Amino acid sequence: MTLPRSALVSLESTPYYHCVGRCVRRAFLCGVDAYSGRSFEHRRGWIVERLAELSSVFAINVASYAVMCNHYHVILKINTDQATAWSMDEVLQRWCLLFCGHPIVQRYLSNPAMSSAELEKVAEFVELYRSRLADLSWFMRCLNESIARLANEEDGCTGRFWEGRFKSQALLDEAALIACMAYVDLNPIRAGMAETPESSDYTSIQQRIREVTDHSDRAATEPEITDSMSAVIPRLMGFAGHLDSDDRLPCNLQDYLELVDWSGRAIHPNKHGKIADHQPKILQRLQIEPTELLHYLSRKDDQFHHVIGSKTSIREAALNLGRKFLQGIAAAERLFPQRI
Repeated sequence: MTLPRSALVSLESTPYYHCVGRCVRRAFLCGVDAYSGRSFEHRRGWIVERLAELSSVFAINVASYAVMCNHYHVILKINTDQATAWSMDEVLQRWCLLFCGHPIVQRYLSNPAMSSAELEKVAEFVELYRSRLADLSWFMRCLNESIARLANEEDGCTGRFWEGRFKSQALLDEAALIACMAYVDLNPIRAGMAETPESSDYTSIQQRIREVTDHSDRAATEPEITDSMSAVIPRLMGFAGHLDSDDRLPCNLQDYLELVDWSGRAIHPNKHGKIADHQPKILQRLQIEPTELLHYLSRKDDQFHHVIGSKTSIREAALNLGRKFLQGIAAAERLFPQRI
């Protein structure tokens, strides 16, 4: 059953959300359309560049992303504390980077000397914009609308480019977050578009690997740009121990890369050998069942819908959303067996 976004997003449960945007019918984000022979590869860069722009304006951080042929994945963290800390002027300046803003806001930015009644009205708009700049739906709206306009202009047509608004899943705990990040980063390998994580173009895992392997002073913000990589890339959330990030993911980068490499070797369609006996230690620390993780990553047993997490986390999220039940309990018992 389709649920309104307000019934799915609860910051009391988690600030992390996995979002998916999918094109309608034969619309393409990238690759070569076998029907028309046209290449749409450049559109992948549109998504990455827009993510970079929006994450620098919104109080929303990018944890992971992957741009595929007719859809994309992105994992976002809503940072309400950051939005709350912004001053009145900073909120208005950020909003006006994306929109014109109300005329009274434009007057205030050009000349703050206004009457008390006018300043009260400006303050109302500040709080409205502040809430929108920490809102998942507004972020995704700004992402999807801009891409749809570019694509329709290029195709010389009008109408719907996306099949719907966007799909979202709440990631309720650390294990769910890391498992879903690996799922997103391994999308090109699972789809047969790439052989290795580092060759998976337009993904966060490729960006992270390039930032690690580039030893220049500009590695963290400006890795070497190639034809398969957008010239503008989003600033990704750092892992534990990452000195350049105040907002860190719940594991270190080495453990995460080991998990992605192990998982990628296990689920690669052209690799039929048995799984190595050595398993990443992150699986033990986060109490994730290895075999069920591979089922989840390959989507052979996908029973999570609106939320992903342990049995306990799902039940707590249902209470926070005012619901008696959220689908995924059985899958949670298998994937996170020690977290029930």
